[in-house]
Amino acid sequence: MNNVVLIVLLFFTYLWGSIPVGYLVVYRIAGKNILEHGSGNIGSTNVGRIVGKKWSLFTQLLDMLKGLLPVALFLVFSGQQHPRTGMYVYLFGLAAILGHNFSIFLKFNGGKGVNTTLGAAVLLAPVAVFCAVAMFFVIKKVFKYVSLGSMMLGTIMPVVEYIQNGISYTFYFLLLCLFLILLRHRNNIRRLLNRSENKA
Repeated sequence: MNNVVLIVLLFFTYLWGSIPVGYLVVYRIAGKNILEHGSGNIGSTNVGRIVGKKWSLFTQLLDMLKGLLPVALFLVFSGQQHPRTGMYVYLFGLAAILGHNFSIFLKFNGGKGVNTTLGAAVLLAPVAVFCAVAMFFVIKKVFKYVSLGSMMLGTIMPVVEYIQNGISYTFYFLLLCLFLILLRHRNNIRRLLNRSENKA
């Protein structure tokens, strides 16, 4: 793959990730601007607060697909036998996540990237994703904070990947995903420290 083709494909992957599913769902169902309601975030949790659990799950699935589809297509069409044999696949996963987090359609505002990260990572590190999702539900059940569960999810993935495979492209990719998740949750971290965070 030459550099021009790579850059063009990454740009379109970013645009694909930039589709603000939560924003469109809430506007279509309730005629509201999600950025002005609830937490102001376009993620599935805020969608659920505004238009209900069914549409929250719908948004969650589509946000995951934003990460999954570019990675899956790359693995299929590149002829890669194993995702760790090259690094381009991680660039496509990252482009989709950055699109979701900093959508060009929302003036570079966006979601927190958790579901899109899961979609991008599930074919690259399935064991890490499974463990992280399990940890999310445990944290949410015990502490009732979706944000805390999401940050722990992001933390667990690189830890499990390191335990399973050591230092690898996948480990660095998941570490970068963790950084982005924490960056997008910085306001939640402040509220958790101040004990003013909204529970699930």
